[in-house]
Amino acid sequence: MNSPQKSGRKTLVLLLLAFLLPVVAAKLVLSFDLYNGGATNKGQLLESVSYSNLAMANPQPQEWQLLYQLPSHCDATCEDRLYILQQSHTALGRNQDRVHTIIMVNQQSDTTALTGFDFVTATPSAELSQLLNQQQLVIVDPLGSLVMSYPVASDHQAQIMQGKALVADLRKLLKLSRIG
Repeated sequence: MNSPQKSGRKTLVLLLLAFLLPVVAAKLVLSFDLYNGGATNKGQLLESVSYSNLAMANPQPQEWQLLYQLPSHCDATCEDRLYILQQSHTALGRNQDRVHTIIMVNQQSDTTALTGFDFVTATPSAELSQLLNQQQLVIVDPLGSLVMSYPVASDHQAQIMQGKALVADLRKLLKLSRIG
């Protein structure tokens, strides 16, 4: 027959295992990178990049912005990007007035591609121009921090899907934002 002291130890050990086992299992999963977090953003998050870090004044302070740098030769990919930017802005619906699309134009940019579009243009600093040289789209928050980037897509269908992802991310950001 079990003595009360032995059954009390057994209960204490089982109780400790019930509380310690999940903690130890969680620590092992996290330390071996077996857990992938539940991120819902579709763009690539940028950390600690802002207009002030890039030696540039904010062209539209207190407003959400979509940035794109116009290349020296606007090919089909560039024209698709401009079209996607225009359509993404339209897809925002009632939040259109909170977001401004800014095309960064330098001396080498092919400005003839902007005919037929109604975009705000600005001249980028050398640092920002270097950051945007891969024809990527960038979301900027009202405080001037570059938040997300979207690399160039390979074909027209991929660019359309990227435009949908851009709109989805912007809607989330605008919903959560109390400024701009």
